[in-house]
Amino acid sequence: MLEAMIHDECGIFGITGHTKAAELTYLGLYALQHRGQESAGIVTSNKGTIHYHRGMGRVSEVFSNKEILQNLSGKIAIGHTRYSTTGASSLINIQPFLITNRSRYTAIAHNGNLTNSAELRERLDRRGSIFQTTSDTEIILHLAARSSKKTRLERICDALRYVRGAYSLLFLTEDTIIAARDPYGFRPLALGKYQRAWVVASETCAFDLIGARYVRDIEPGEVLEISQHNLKSLHPFKKTKHACCIFEYIYFSRPDSIVFGENVDKVRRRLGRLLAQESPVDADIVIGIPDSANTATLGYAEESGIRFEIGLIRNHYVGRTFIDPQQKIRDLDVKVKFNPVKGVLKGKRVVVVDDSIVRGTTSKKLVKIIREARAKEIHFRVSSPPIVSPCFFGIDMPTKKELIAHRMTVEEIEKYLEVDSLRYLSLKGMLSMKSLPDTTFCSSCFSGKYPIKVPNMNGKQRFEIKAPKIIDI
Repeated sequence: MLEAMIHDECGIFGITGHTKAAELTYLGLYALQHRGQESAGIVTSNKGTIHYHRGMGRVSEVFSNKEILQNLSGKIAIGHTRYSTTGASSLINIQPFLITNRSRYTAIAHNGNLTNSAELRERLDRRGSIFQTTSDTEIILHLAARSSKKTRLERICDALRYVRGAYSLLFLTEDTIIAARDPYGFRPLALGKYQRAWVVASETCAFDLIGARYVRDIEPGEVLEISQHNLKSLHPFKKTKHACCIFEYIYFSRPDSIVFGENVDKVRRRLGRLLAQESPVDADIVIGIPDSANTATLGYAEESGIRFEIGLIRNHYVGRTFIDPQQKIRDLDVKVKFNPVKGVLKGKRVVVVDDSIVRGTTSKKLVKIIREARAKEIHFRVSSPPIVSPCFFGIDMPTKKELIAHRMTVEEIEKYLEVDSLRYLSLKGMLSMKSLPDTTFCSSCFSGKYPIKVPNMNGKQRFEIKAPKIIDI
């Protein structure tokens, strides 16, 4: 249960070769709604004619009636559900973006964050590029448009050679989808098969909803051109050590997804078991902070032998409020979201398992709620190490000074939360659970060691554009 200052990323979905492409994309985005609730959009191609619809809000709000989807005709579609990493929360930044270049259409959907976007934008701006958004994603389109390569696929590959950072991308052309993943593999992207159609999604839970079969991951550094009857795979970039985001396992991805080739549920249970091994405690019950910590809590209970109980009820109708960009929503009291099961907690020595602590404010409020339910003892256990550095690869974390683990020791955080004990999973323990021998994880938010050069240490780009106020009439 990450706190108010951490934002999720984005979800992308694409399909080629099905007459109900828009409807299936809608369902895919619906399954990926947990990755962002700020805006959504779908672009389709029907024999070269492009249709698109975008809007602010959740997927079901943006596509609120059947006529919208019916008007998005065609056998090829890509979709995007978003929260802002780079670029303001605004109508102009809703993806997918759609452009015309050399008399041909191209749409793009992006999950991730480019670390050299400020530098590239400044350079392109000086050379006469006219930007329509404040998003780093638009930079890729400008670079591709300026490329001297012959084919669109070659121009996209050429453009991606200039960008640094995290990207899982979907491009829609008149008759194909092009999927691309950065050489480090920061963000997930999976390939699937639905009947005779090919599908691509941020997570495989989107495949499960429509009944598609998971085939494989798009590989780090791979650019895959997908038509209905053919796959063309390129690896145009220099091979480098992978840096898959470990936070996908800890929090962001749904537990029913396969991410980076591994079942998320199994990884979280493993983290919980390791946490119990490293930080045992004599207690009566184990409870988790719903929902993302539930699986790690089960692992902790299984390993420790302490009974698992449901001690907190989450109001699912509130939603994952931290994704909403408005401060008013983010600052809703935690009581709106969680309520204690007093009969379970009263008089008990309680182990509380959470996936992370960011600023500590939400955790402190939750501890207070459990105290007020008259728990005898509260032992806080975290299934990840302390977060000491911001992320620059698609997760909008606070600056260093706002991270409680950067400012305080574990003992000081323990006193701040007013718990009987506080323990985190060690960095060594977290990384030891890796079961895929060819997968290396990015754990920079825990270690402060980044796999590539980042802009600066306060989490801000040095070149920022303020989005204009758009009034939609």
